[in-house]
Amino acid sequence: MKDTEQNESRRIRRELNTVRVMIGMYCQAHHHTSGQLCAECEELWEYVTQRVDRCPFGDQKPTCAKCSVHCFNAKRREKIRKVMRYAGPRMSLRHPVYTLFHFLDGRRSTPERKRKPKSSEASKRNDA
Repeated sequence: MKDTEQNESRRIRRELNTVRVMIGMYCQAHHHTSGQLCAECEELWEYVTQRVDRCPFGDQKPTCAKCSVHCFNAKRREKIRKVMRYAGPRMSLRHPVYTLFHFLDGRRSTPERKRKPKSSEASKRNDA
């Protein structure tokens, strides 16, 4: 694995850790859990990891706020917004390193999405 690929994978893991911490903070405050997530928040966490794994940008993934592809369904997008609205301001005090890295990651340029050719375009190319 190249150094840049390894750094990108590390960045994705760090982003996931940041989201996990944010969900944990929200769950603890709103669902009165301690140390582990309630079933609802665990489901949200699993959904987040699944969506990040399937991101069309792969390791070049931008932060979700800057992304041109909205891969969360509307219900879960609203739920993660609630989580982030609650936990975001508190992150700078409780987890300043994650906050700093998230800010820096948000300044990265957004990569162009590689689009698959439509089936009609692909068949035209094959006919030529």
